[in-house]
Amino acid sequence: MKITFYGQNTLALEIGNTHIIVDPFITGNDLAKDKVDINNLKADYILLTHAHQDHILDAEAIAKNTGATIVSNFEIASHYEAMGFEVHPMNHGGSWDFEFGSVKYVNAIHTSSFPDGKYGGQPGGFVIEGEHKNIYIAGDTALTMDMKLIPMQTKLDLAVLPIGDNFTMGVDDAILASDFIECDKILGCHYDTFGFLEIDHDMAKKKFYEKGKDLMLLEIGESIEI
Repeated sequence: MKITFYGQNTLALEIGNTHIIVDPFITGNDLAKDKVDINNLKADYILLTHAHQDHILDAEAIAKNTGATIVSNFEIASHYEAMGFEVHPMNHGGSWDFEFGSVKYVNAIHTSSFPDGKYGGQPGGFVIEGEHKNIYIAGDTALTMDMKLIPMQTKLDLAVLPIGDNFTMGVDDAILASDFIECDKILGCHYDTFGFLEIDHDMAKKKFYEKGKDLMLLEIGESIEI
């Protein structure tokens, strides 16, 4: 499984021959827009954790370019289905076996509305199992005890956690979250994009290291394989 970071919460996953884009926000991200051309992105599926602009901005353009199926909660999926896109609706606690592996939509504590104020359903995260590797993409969330449910069913190889604070968990809560999910290998997201989210990279890594954990902060366009 290959994971590429495109800034904020945007990820590209390659699982076998399947290409997945998560929460595409590139053209509106000053840190990413000159480094990533959305017209060159491959996508069979687009996974959306919630409806805020910094998670859905480029979903329509990428779906039009690629014919990708949009996977999200019922309200978001219905929104895009009404626009003519292929969708797969989900809701909290539900899972589905796709050709690349299974996806479960899990709880997140946040808000969710489209840029025009339309209700975007309840936010969530994804637990993805594919190629004998398991990852948790938390989406935008506060620290929540529901995270403790995840390792009861799935042993994680990697967790993607927000660390920018103010709108989501900060570094200290993300460390607690890594305890809850029993995963010490963390890919940070939702940081630096706006002034409210700027973090001290060295301090964040140091705090994780002192707890025996590995925090990865990738450059935009940088990839890892698990």
